Amino acid sequence: MAAVKGSGKESLLQNERVRFIFCFSGVFVCYFYYGILQETITRGQYGEGDKKEKFKYATTLVFIQCIINAAFAKLLIQFFEKPRPDHTRSWLYGVCSLSYLGAMVSSNSALQYVNYPTQVLGKSCKPIPVMILGVTILRKKYPLAKYLCVLLIVSGVAIFLYKPNKGVATTEEHLFGFGEMLLLLSLTLDGLTGVAQDHMRGRYQTSPNHMMLNINLWSTVVLGMGVLWTGEVWEFLSFTDRYPSIIYNIMLFGLTSALGQTFIFMTVVYFGPLTCSIITTTRKFFTILGSVLLFGNVITTMQWVGTVLVFLGLGLDAKYGKAPRKTTH
Repeated sequence: MAAVKGSGKESLLQNERVRFIFCFSGVFVCYFYYGILQETITRGQYGEGDKKEKFKYATTLVFIQCIINAAFAKLLIQFFEKPRPDHTRSWLYGVCSLSYLGAMVSSNSALQYVNYPTQVLGKSCKPIPVMILGVTILRKKYPLAKYLCVLLIVSGVAIFLYKPNKGVATTEEHLFGFGEMLLLLSLTLDGLTGVAQDHMRGRYQTSPNHMMLNINLWSTVVLGMGVLWTGEVWEFLSFTDRYPSIIYNIMLFGLTSALGQTFIFMTVVYFGPLTCSIITTTRKFFTILGSVLLFGNVITTMQWVGTVLVFLGLGLDAKYGKAPRKTTH
């Protein structure tokens, strides 16, 4: 952000395009690998035979993730950002961290009850609550084309992931329902997080690194008390003692999360939470597409329709989806 101030009369259009490509690429690469690690950790089978165990420590996993995120943001501020005061209210960071935390814990916990594609599908609808809450709470106005683009992208992801021939076992129907409720809760909290972030960037011009640092610091404190109170952290440590190989994946998971979140907060500050949610939705689509290509799965006609809708939505958003309010300095 400091760099932008110094280059007042440079081609804004050119800078914005380069910045957008940089943010998009960063989010895509980091979270592509993040998704693979998340599924490996939370859906993997540990042990053999009758002693097989599942990973069920979502809160502790998010706790570690927040610690690494906060440390990474602090390093970025220390070494790569010019000193500048942060006028954002502490209570705003606190409120935002609660919704941010709830969304992460809910979506990670949902993986204990639903498969990974279902979780991705649920989270792909994130632009909807972001837009609804932005309109109702912040009185934001989006161009009509933006609504069409979001609808096309979300519809494309939904069609791509929909598998009508895959009926899930009846014995876990109640668990599947609980998983869906967790995803709905996560989506709602994502929307509230987007509203809080939008308010911060609009009212206080919060820098991406300060936003990332403070939200994760608050989250670390809240989660730290939570995992100590419930005793989950001790069960988690016992689990890692039995299966030490998981530590490597968790550290990589935290690192990709920190790098990816840096790009996420940059996107939120420079382009807003709706654009950020569209980028992350697109990334989720390509994560699934990549897994299809890597493992040689057949793409059905319906999935090709979904592919076309996603690319159509992206193309229309790039050309017509920009909000008219551009001068907000």
